[in-house]
Formats: sequence, C-alpha cells, structure tokens
Amino acid sequence: MAPRPVTVTNAPPPTAVDAPFPPTGLAEFLALCAGEWLALRSQFLLGGDTTATEQRQNGWHSSERGELRVELVAPRHPGEAGGLAIQAAAAAQPAQVLIFDSGGQFTIEAEPARRGSWQLWPDGSLELVCAMAGLERRERIWFTKPNLRLRSCVEHGADGAPARASFSSEIRRLKRPGD
Repeated sequence: MAPRPVTVTNAPPPTAVDAPFPPTGLAEFLALCAGEWLALRSQFLLGGDTTATEQRQNGWHSSERGELRVELVAPRHPGEAGGLAIQAAAAAQPAQVLIFDSGGQFTIEAEPARRGSWQLWPDGSLELVCAMAGLERRERIWFTKPNLRLRSCVEHGADGAPARASFSSEIRRLKRPGD
C-alpha cells in the first residue's frame, strides 16, 4: 500500500485566545498539537523476569530528550477529521502520519498500515488504542496548558499483563517575533 499524499496546513497553532482550553473537540485537539516540541521521555520495561541491566541493554528503563515537529494534515475524504504528521527533528525517516475519522477510528499510515480507535474524554485528553504484534498499546495525551503537553503510554501483552510503559512531557517551542 503506497502512502497517500499528505497535505499539511501551514496555519500557526492556536493560542489560548483562539481555541477552547482544554480542547472540546477532535479538531481543536489536533490543532493544539501542531508545532515544534521539546520532549523528555522516560521508558520502562514492566516485565518482572528481567534484571535492571537487561532493561537498560534493551533500551527500556531510560530517559531521553528530543525534539518533535507536529503538523496538521488536512482531511482528504468525507468522514475524515484530518490528522497529524509527527517527526522527530533528528530523524531521517519520513514523518509518522495519523489520520482520524469522525467515527472514533484512526489509521497510522505505515507499511503495513495499522488501525486503532480514539476517544476524546470530557477532561480534554485524547486516548489512542492500537493493537499490534500481540500487544495492545494505550496512549493518553493531554494538555495542562496550551504549551505543555503530557503523554502516557502502556503496552499490554496478550495475557493482559503490562509489558512496557512510557511518560513524556513536551513543551512547545515558541517563536519570537521576527524569527
């Protein structure tokens, strides 16, 4: 399946004056995600049968800093709510594109494409659930302020036991006037 062309909007991210906070709909939530973010992510391997040394060697049980660029993707078909193109600033690979439909489903455009479900909770947080390779991944994304985004993710194995978890705090990189 060849990736579909991505139309990225160039609109600046909304400010507290432009959009309701916390976001009350998916479109507002996606618009609030657009921008450049400085991120700190902590990752943990939750399996009880490995040692701390094995966890570190496998890349889990660590903290790392990074930069993300998130751009809005315009809806391409009726029933789509648009999406997000997410790319690590230092990565050479193409952006990961998530396309949301208005019925509570989303698609991660990759080879192969993966599907999942989304739900915007009354507190303004977005929950994404996706099954892949025998794991169920639940990610929750929320804003404490328009420029501070938090994400938590837990992966569960087929037996329901937690396998991995991560927590990220992301601060929007703001442009100064004249930049």
